[in-house]
Amino acid sequence: MQREVTMLEGYVTVQEIAKKWGVSPRTVQHMCVQGKIKGVAKFGRSWAIPQDAPKPTDNRMKSGKYVNWRKNLGGESKE
Repeated sequence: MQREVTMLEGYVTVQEIAKKWGVSPRTVQHMCVQGKIKGVAKFGRSWAIPQDAPKPTDNRMKSGKYVNWRKNLGGESKE
């Protein structure tokens, strides 16, 4: 059963912003909890996110010397 959420003018739901940004709704929820999205407000179980909120940057390490660090730990491969 899906709940119908009526949002305040100028705000969108987690599902709407997740679709706009190309990420999962759970990722958007984490961003809200961590304070990475400016202007969010929580009403009960729902987050209200400003329509014009910019997508926060992803600060995870994706390249550089830490890529494949597990492979480089032992110096030898297990082949």
